[in-house]
Amino acid sequence: MSSKPSLLHVAIIMDGNGRWARQRSLPRTAGHKQGIRVTREVVTACGEAGIKYLTLFAFSSENWKRPKAEISALMNLFAQSLQSEIQRLDEKGVCVRFLGQRNAFSEKLCEQIRLAEELTCKNDALFLSIAAGYGGRWDILQAVKDTVGDALRDELVPEDISEEYFTSRLVTGDMPAPDLFIRTGGEQRLSNFLLWQLAYTELYFCDTLWPDFSRDELYRAFESYRARQRRFGLTQEQLA
Repeated sequence: MSSKPSLLHVAIIMDGNGRWARQRSLPRTAGHKQGIRVTREVVTACGEAGIKYLTLFAFSSENWKRPKAEISALMNLFAQSLQSEIQRLDEKGVCVRFLGQRNAFSEKLCEQIRLAEELTCKNDALFLSIAAGYGGRWDILQAVKDTVGDALRDELVPEDISEEYFTSRLVTGDMPAPDLFIRTGGEQRLSNFLLWQLAYTELYFCDTLWPDFSRDELYRAFESYRARQRRFGLTQEQLA
């Protein structure tokens, strides 16, 4: 029998803030605020569980199509939570980094992001990646452009382009692929999140809206993962 699969990297789509608020006749921002509290608890729980990498989908490239008022409120919450949480994360040894396009963010927010990454860059208790302004297709496309650029500079030939090489050109190139993907809120799709990276990731979907997501629900996802057998194309007999 094969041993339980190791759990090194968890990726989460935190879905359901708006629906949580609507069910309570509250503004959508109330859902986002409660979602931030849950995010804090999940980061702590992952650190305590020995997870080394945690990647959270906070704001997709498609989210820019939302109403301007909601985007403005989201950006303000993003800036406020970053300012209030970064010191605590640093004290806990969390290395914070942001994945995605920053050109649409305000100069002030970009500076906050830079300072947060700079402050925590030497930490290694937990590597927390926040995907903001991120899209999986954009990630793959910019990796293609980087690869073509290398080829045009005569730094490689087509035979040099392996999966490992291409993976290194993605924004997650220095991290292992996620072992477990969690999506809350009942939807069962990837929504343009880590499309290349999730090729062999175990998927876990739950109906719980993100503001109601709990440490217990997180542990249930971990147990579901550990009950599985990851074969990566091999047979059960080969693994045994």
